[in-house]
Amino acid sequence: MVRERIEELRRQLERHNYKYYVENNPEISDFEFDALMRELQDLEQAHPEFADPNSPSVRVGSDLSADFATVRHRYPMLSLGNTYSLDELHEFIARIEREVGTTDFVCELKFDGTAISLTYEHGRLLRAVTRGDGIEGDDVTANVRTVRSVPLRLQGEGWPDYFEIRGEILMPYASFDRLNAEREANGEQLFANPRNAAAGTLKQQASAVVARRGLDCTLYQLAGDNLPFTSHWESLLKAREWGFKVSEHMRICHNVTEIDEFINHWDEARRQLPFPTDGVVIKVNDFAVRRQLGFTAKAPKWAVAYKFKAEQALTRLESVSFQVGRTGAITPVANLEPVLLAGTTVRRATLHNAEQMALLDIRPGDMVYVEKGGEIIPKITGVDLSQRPADSRPFEYISVCPECGTPLVRYEGEAKHYCPNQSGCRPQIIGRIIHFIRRKALDIEGLGEETVELLYDNSLVRNVADLYDLRAEQLAPLPRLGEKSADNIIRSIERSKQVPFHRVLFGLGIRFVGETTAKYLAEHFRSLDAVMQASREELVEADEVGERIADAIVEYFADGTNLEIIRRLRAAGLQFEASERPRESEALAGKRIVVSGRFSRSRDEMKELIERHGGKNLAAVSGSVDFIVAGAEMGPAKLRKAEKLGIRILSEEEFMAMIEGHGEEGSSGSDSGTGAPEPPAGTAPEKEGPEASVGRTAEAGAPEARQGELF
Repeated sequence: MVRERIEELRRQLERHNYKYYVENNPEISDFEFDALMRELQDLEQAHPEFADPNSPSVRVGSDLSADFATVRHRYPMLSLGNTYSLDELHEFIARIEREVGTTDFVCELKFDGTAISLTYEHGRLLRAVTRGDGIEGDDVTANVRTVRSVPLRLQGEGWPDYFEIRGEILMPYASFDRLNAEREANGEQLFANPRNAAAGTLKQQASAVVARRGLDCTLYQLAGDNLPFTSHWESLLKAREWGFKVSEHMRICHNVTEIDEFINHWDEARRQLPFPTDGVVIKVNDFAVRRQLGFTAKAPKWAVAYKFKAEQALTRLESVSFQVGRTGAITPVANLEPVLLAGTTVRRATLHNAEQMALLDIRPGDMVYVEKGGEIIPKITGVDLSQRPADSRPFEYISVCPECGTPLVRYEGEAKHYCPNQSGCRPQIIGRIIHFIRRKALDIEGLGEETVELLYDNSLVRNVADLYDLRAEQLAPLPRLGEKSADNIIRSIERSKQVPFHRVLFGLGIRFVGETTAKYLAEHFRSLDAVMQASREELVEADEVGERIADAIVEYFADGTNLEIIRRLRAAGLQFEASERPRESEALAGKRIVVSGRFSRSRDEMKELIERHGGKNLAAVSGSVDFIVAGAEMGPAKLRKAEKLGIRILSEEEFMAMIEGHGEEGSSGSDSGTGAPEPPAGTAPEKEGPEASVGRTAEAGAPEARQGELF
């Protein structure tokens, strides 16, 4: 009887969740819903043998921390071409109709959130994964289970036994405004827009936090093997029957006129929507036509996003405040009289630097034009001089650090001012610790920005060396931690002692020394002692190290505070020498190679392959480069420079053949110095006309990518 009652309560609560969050048509009061939920929770607590990870009770989330595993997408989540021009959009449609004849399109709102892929097996939510790099993403299933518009178990009938559905996790304006009001009251940094807030919330370590923030989810694309549909429209109508929240605003359009009408309507009507949207996605409806059109290496040829133009508002600049970054860089921020812009209340905007402020002649009290488009942080683009007060005076930029009072400096050739007090300025110290623990440096898990601030404010850390003196009993009593989290952090700190030397060097946070430069320094000098003892002239001899970087390295090691930190890190057991890594072959011996674009494996894996086979990675295209390994979305600037210098371009397949001994250098690709290189294999050739100007956006609406027949 108990099990039957639990199942009945779950069915009732799932139905009422759907009526409330998807259909916006509740049938019972909140009090009645809460009573059913309390009964279910009491029964589940008393009978743990009947636990179900997809029970409606998990919507409240857990306070336990979660580490996100990386999951490879079964069907890659490609990018989507975009345009801001109706003329370009018309050409895009005309090209499709020239190729396949007259066809129908589905127009949908382009939601401004964070992409998600949901996998269902036997009608139950199995996994939720972020877009990531399109090839693999983070498993955020525990957090997505708290989003009430995501069905944990499907309703109706006819759903495939295993399939994926893609969409967008959104933060409605009401949730966004409430969250920022809470953060402002607590003295925390505000989220710039609902998209950032949604993305940040989805990566929270505690799902209980996610549950409280009021996320929503709208779905717009199915993916799977042998799905029983012939059209996109049909698939979405079925998905709605199964309990998914599918936009009620989509429409089938039979021609360009109807598409234009849809766009023109929503360019205005979107301001009345309760959630953010920044454009319209136009997709071919018929799946057979989609297969006929196919894909480029970057995106489907049967879909495009039309982006609405940036919105602008006029408001008063009340004051200017200043933020201090990890390197001491000072960023001025405009504090504005609140104004509604692109569906959100804007209170702050970036002012970039002193030069930009002087160029616009911005002064507190001015009426200023604020602009933002899509995910762009609001910025001030001009001043309404006709409304400037008669007694207005030019703004005087600060001369001392707003955090520690140290006189600011401005380095030659740079627009920003800097605080040079690296060892005594709070945001710089916290920023350097956060840099030190990041994945590509020491990779210390369990320590986020808030936790680092907590450790600093409780006088447990003042620099990165202090991390290695921490004990679990010091961490456990702190807010949001506890014994389990404390033990995990200490274990991760201990594991970081095995991180290779080049990542330790990167983690030190030496100005201008990025990940690639740190790797070359480690390879060239082989130990931290050798780097510390090298002269400016000797440093410049290392790959990727110019005079500015060399000066920054010399300056860093001349600082007594930095030397003391290094002494303590050495005593803690960190790796200060490069280990010898045997090469697999000499296939790339002496070759200098640039990796650019997106590949079937990660960029880090590509670079590691180059080193394992004797080659050297370079970051910039120059005359010393032997060839470029180019994947999808290779940077256009690099391509133009490569063409000008006559540098060979290899596809990923040609590169793999080279290192595996199946291909000879020069057997394919363009000949060096004989004109423009051919595009990488699998990419569309350069085109003239409107289609070539259509850009990219990270709307994950193309799950069908090169995985056989998915529909």
